[in-house]
Amino acid sequence: MKQFAIPAAILLAATSCSEKTSYELDTYTVEPTSLSELVTATGTMESVTSVDVGTQVTGIISNLLVDYNDQVTKGQLIAEIDKTVLESELKSADATLNSAKSTYEYTKQNFERDKALHNEKLISDYEFQTSKKDYEVAKMAYEKSQADRVRAAKNLTYAEITSPIDGIVVSREVEVGQTVVSSMSVASLYVIADLDHMQVVGAVDEADIGQVKVGQHVTFTVDAYPDDIFTGTVTQVRINPTTTNNVVTYEAIVSTTNPDHKLLPGMTANLSIYTLELEGALAVPLKALKFEPQKDEEGSKLPKPQPLKEAAKHSVWVVRDNKLVETAVELGMKNSVYQQITSGLKQGDAVALQYVEKQPENNGQKAQENPFMPKPPGSKRK
Repeated sequence: MKQFAIPAAILLAATSCSEKTSYELDTYTVEPTSLSELVTATGTMESVTSVDVGTQVTGIISNLLVDYNDQVTKGQLIAEIDKTVLESELKSADATLNSAKSTYEYTKQNFERDKALHNEKLISDYEFQTSKKDYEVAKMAYEKSQADRVRAAKNLTYAEITSPIDGIVVSREVEVGQTVVSSMSVASLYVIADLDHMQVVGAVDEADIGQVKVGQHVTFTVDAYPDDIFTGTVTQVRINPTTTNNVVTYEAIVSTTNPDHKLLPGMTANLSIYTLELEGALAVPLKALKFEPQKDEEGSKLPKPQPLKEAAKHSVWVVRDNKLVETAVELGMKNSVYQQITSGLKQGDAVALQYVEKQPENNGQKAQENPFMPKPPGSKRK
């Protein structure tokens, strides 16, 4: 009589089938926790205040008093333009003013005299009108010469160029001896920036821009100081889109202080915008809101479900006195992992998450392993 060997796999299958599968309830204990959610973006550092310092008069640069990286204060003299031509224009304006004043005073006296004579009918109307016209022309010439003198004096002050803000010289555009020409636009001499107050112009993807709001906390790093973490605040979200290679982004402006002047204009910043920040919130994993209890099975050691009498908009299942009690809750903020619970739960509640299959033990023996199955991570073959 022949004997046939029974494969080991069939024996294992039979053993497995003989054991009844059981389940355990996986729960989460409610404790105060921190919730956060962030959006990442890249941006470019800029100075909040940056001024192109120029001149409103034409002339030759005679003196430059500051250079690159120099610290300047508001009102400080930083450059001078040769004053020779401007001073001569002021002298000419003074001479014209004095001449016009003399003419004005002379014609005024004549007009007042002729007016009195005309009232007595001692001169003709023609003579009076001529005198009146000469007086009015002289008056307008005098007023024009006054305005010309004011302009010439003001132009002379423009030869001394002062800093409009407190800041640092970022750029110098001219050299001593160079002629600057004032035209429709002001000739630029320096660029002065306030490096104490900086901002990042961040490019936020269109999928994330809806979460970014003014006032949100931001952390960022720059390549020059990879170990330093800088902080800032969203001050503006611009709705003007930018499209590059079919990717649409929007600008978010992040303001920050820069007391050490580590941050420089043009640096690339890697932003983390915190769209959600909650401390000490009662929260549960998102899967708790989707949990559904199993049907009662005779002999089961799992907590018995006790549903609500009336359906609630949102509910979770809480283990209480070996019962699975459905509890109505109100929701707050959430991130990709947790949901804030504003009411319905208290600290220490055990909230049901899922059923976990419990592997049966084979009479205290470990289940046989298939030598051809891959080992779990960290194990070694013998």
